[in-house]
Formats: sequence, C-alpha cells, structure tokens
Amino acid sequence: MTTVSDLTTHTGYWMRMVSNAVSQEFARKVAGEGVTVAEWAFMRALYDQDDMAPSALAEKMGMTKGAISKLADRLTEKRLVGRAENERDGRAHRLFLTEDGRAKVPVLAALADATDADYFGVLTPEEHTVLSQTLRTLAERRGIRTIPVD
Repeated sequence: MTTVSDLTTHTGYWMRMVSNAVSQEFARKVAGEGVTVAEWAFMRALYDQDDMAPSALAEKMGMTKGAISKLADRLTEKRLVGRAENERDGRAHRLFLTEDGRAKVPVLAALADATDADYFGVLTPEEHTVLSQTLRTLAERRGIRTIPVD
C-alpha cells in the first residue's frame, strides 16, 4: 500500500491557511471602504506617481494590460482614478489618482498595517523578521513578481 502524506505535513498547506485568513480579513476591511484588494493594490501602485501609462502599471504589478484596464474602469467609475490623454500620442492615455483616490490610499494602508499587526503581532520581532525574509527569498528565487490581489 502506498503511503500518502498528511495535508499538515506540507509547508504550502500552512502558508495557504495563514494567507487565506489574512487575505479574507483584509478583503473585509477594504470592502468597508468600497474597494477590493485588487483595487487597493492598483491604487497603491499609482500613489507614488503623478500618473502612469497603463502598460507601465501592468509591468509594475505583474499583471496583464487587460486586467489593468478592467481595474482602471472600475476605479474610474468610483471616481478614485482618472485618465488623461497622452500629449504625444492621442491614442494613449495615462492613469492617475483623483483627489478622492489619493486621500483613500493612506486609509487603506492603515487597514493593511492593522491587519498585519493583528496576524503577525503574535510573533516575536525576530520570528517576524525571519518569516518576512524567508518569504521574500522564496519569491525572489522563484521569480514571483505578480502583486497578490486575490
């Protein structure tokens, strides 16, 4: 008879369990602010810029141009993101945070910080550092660049 490993022997099982809990809690919090996690990530990626071409934003976030376009449409409808024509190319446009969008990013960032503190505050500072460094190392060595949005 073949021996089958138990689910709980897999590191991925534990990572997914914690990731799901953290993600679901954060999703509930940002939903209270009228946005999704994907919309928050989009807005945060734009926050440090005056404006950005959708293709550059797609590259920065590791997403397709189509996904960026859909997020931009939703955020434009919510009046959190605006579009401006590219002065050099009338067919192209640039994305920017509106005044309301720019004001909302720090509120959402505070929710992200609070969620991190809630979940990872049970670790010692040393444990937290080791966990963060290990996850970053895994992402770098595996070439994972896509911003997690779901």
